[in-house]
Amino acid sequence: MPGNFLIVGGNSDIAKVLTENLLTQDANITLLVRQENLPTNPTKNIDIVVGDATQEGDLQKAVQTASDKGTIDGIVHCVGSIVIRPPHAMKKEGFEEVISTNLTSAFLTLSIGGKSMLRNGGGRMVFCSSVAGSIGLVNHEAISAAKGGIESMVRSAAATYAQRGLRINAVAPGLTDTKMASKILASDAMRDAAESKIPLRRLNQKQEIAQTIHWLLTAAPDNMTGQVLHLDGGMSNILV
Repeated sequence: MPGNFLIVGGNSDIAKVLTENLLTQDANITLLVRQENLPTNPTKNIDIVVGDATQEGDLQKAVQTASDKGTIDGIVHCVGSIVIRPPHAMKKEGFEEVISTNLTSAFLTLSIGGKSMLRNGGGRMVFCSSVAGSIGLVNHEAISAAKGGIESMVRSAAATYAQRGLRINAVAPGLTDTKMASKILASDAMRDAAESKIPLRRLNQKQEIAQTIHWLLTAAPDNMTGQVLHLDGGMSNILV
């Protein structure tokens, strides 16, 4: 079946690959994107909503746009940021921005998107966390708090809605070769330093993350819920 999907944060590198994958099955897709990141090549299967994922009204508009095309089969929260700064060098406003961008937008996606899906018997939701949500990384306190919150929220929500047809999971990538990570991968030395911390000694590729999200949306077994899939080259679980 083609399916009808909403991607919040629809112009990230991972979301772009996911969109391409979904289009191969002729799915209908609604993208919530910021104005400055507006996609340039929409197709007849794609509707674009310009807005801010931290604003209830914008998310409601995106959910309504997706609902106008039929029952929403799946929602992906693909919003994130990379802020590497120790607490003593970060102001309260900076911390709150990280929490808002990552965790608040995830909660609103769950609340507003989940409500719509519950009216139609459920569906699948996938949230993007990070390896920083599971292990202690130097200078990652703010993003660790945000992504750790997402993982806890996913587990709790999966329990809350287990009997109502919602299957809620997350992916937790390690450092991935995307535009978002370009500043911390700006030189060969920086890239080598990052790869040296990963058991597989390589960065994630955006296609790997997108393929896993696609599987969770369309092919994962029905009894899979409340899970966080670690796509980090073994970083969160093994030491070599």
